[in-house]
Amino acid sequence: MAYFAGVVFSTMLHMLVVSALWINWYQPTEKVFIQPKYINAELVKLAPIEQKRSSETANKPDYRPIKQTDKNQVTRSKEDEGKKATKRKELEAEKEKLEVDRKRLKREREAQLRRAREAEWEETLAEAEAQQLAEEDERAANSFRQVIQRRLSENWSRPPSARRGMETHIRIALVPTGRVVGLTIIESSGDIAFDRSVEQAVRKVGQFVELQTMDSRLFELKFRSVDVAFSPEDLRL
Repeated sequence: MAYFAGVVFSTMLHMLVVSALWINWYQPTEKVFIQPKYINAELVKLAPIEQKRSSETANKPDYRPIKQTDKNQVTRSKEDEGKKATKRKELEAEKEKLEVDRKRLKREREAQLRRAREAEWEETLAEAEAQQLAEEDERAANSFRQVIQRRLSENWSRPPSARRGMETHIRIALVPTGRVVGLTIIESSGDIAFDRSVEQAVRKVGQFVELQTMDSRLFELKFRSVDVAFSPEDLRL
């Protein structure tokens, strides 16, 4: 009896433990809900900040160590820049030299043209002056020729043997005082008496005093020697 009571007690005790475990195992679980947090999104202008950073980065010296290859590249770059600068200076100097030469050649051409125009003008003036002087000389010479012709005609006596068509050409040598110092028959008339009458006419005159008023230049130019043609009809110089 006591054993049976122990078994019953033990059985009941196990049932209570199992019941308790069962109740705890199926106890309803409380549900927990997690809701997401809402974030207000706004656009952030980063350009100025980036630009500022870029400017600061550009202005900030780079203290990174330079490799040997980079040093060589920097050196070559500097050398190239130096060569380019030298080449630019040489081109500018050559350009300036060409411009100076162009201006100098232009001035020389202008000077040559100016001198040529001046020379042409002076030549024209000289020709005009020479022409004017020649005309004046000829007018003065004609007046003295008329004096010589008149004086010879006054002192010439035509011989009885003179005939129409006869003509004697003589050359009279004079000095500035007008004195006759020489006489030459260039072409005879063929009649001795006629030729002698011409010579006698020149000797009678002896001196053309009117020539003393003549300009020495004109005398040397036209009256150092004078050719005269005698004919029965006329006396021509």
